[in-house]
Amino acid sequence: MVSGWLQGTPWHPVLEIQADGTDGDCVTFVLHDEDHTLGNSLRYMVMKNPDVEFCGYCITHPSESKINFRIQTRGALPAVEPFRKGLNDLMGVCQHVLNTFERSMKEFRAQKQEEMQ
Repeated sequence: MVSGWLQGTPWHPVLEIQADGTDGDCVTFVLHDEDHTLGNSLRYMVMKNPDVEFCGYCITHPSESKINFRIQTRGALPAVEPFRKGLNDLMGVCQHVLNTFERSMKEFRAQKQEEMQ
């Protein structure tokens, strides 16, 4: 088993990585301070990749704010790659939603400003 982690705030990891075996095609990512919001969205994005055989997550306990996010690929690439791509794709979707919302708010405010004049 291979393991590692990324540092968030001092002494508080954001991400732990636990890989079964040496090939890295089956990996569990432990995401701290996250819940179903990220878990379900990221699972959806990762499962769009045809090289992913399995992707799922669970919340270890309702009182803990961490999720175990597991990816198993068909062996063509390491599980870290679809995880990284899923995060990037999800960031793109979130950025699009934010841009659309801000544009709509700007148009709405301009319309209200015209009505008041």
